[in-house]
Amino acid sequence: MPSLSDFSARALDGTDVDLSAYAGQVVLVVNTASQCGYASQLPGLQQLHDAYADRGFSVLGFPSDQFKQEPLGDEEMSTVCERNFGVSFPMFAKIAVNGRDTHPLYQWLRSEKKGLLGARINWNFTKFLVDREGRVVGRFGPSTEPAQLTADIENALAA
Repeated sequence: MPSLSDFSARALDGTDVDLSAYAGQVVLVVNTASQCGYASQLPGLQQLHDAYADRGFSVLGFPSDQFKQEPLGDEEMSTVCERNFGVSFPMFAKIAVNGRDTHPLYQWLRSEKKGLLGARINWNFTKFLVDREGRVVGRFGPSTEPAQLTADIENALAA
């Protein structure tokens, strides 16, 4: 059975990152877009990352332009996310979250936890919570604010 550790992704700096680096951690995977109205959640995601990092938690951001709200290139996106939103959690290069070119990570995430309207990602800032075993234990819609995830994160960290 696949787990988060079975995937890799390209970081904003172009290096390949084996997601097994996050084995044993609780991880929140989020598809982001700097021009999306929900980009206001980026500071809240950073707060979660900071609050729980010492307990084995990470937020992983995966920008996507599938909803036409991420026009920036990887280098520019890194600067904007850091400068405008204070993001220091790991961000990856742009990926597809739906369709024929869907990144394998998102193929897996979507198959593990379907949303209200099925497996498809319907908008930016859909969030997947992955436990220490690398299993998807939660899926949260774009309107779910980061602060609303604290109980789920606490439960996953305590398990």
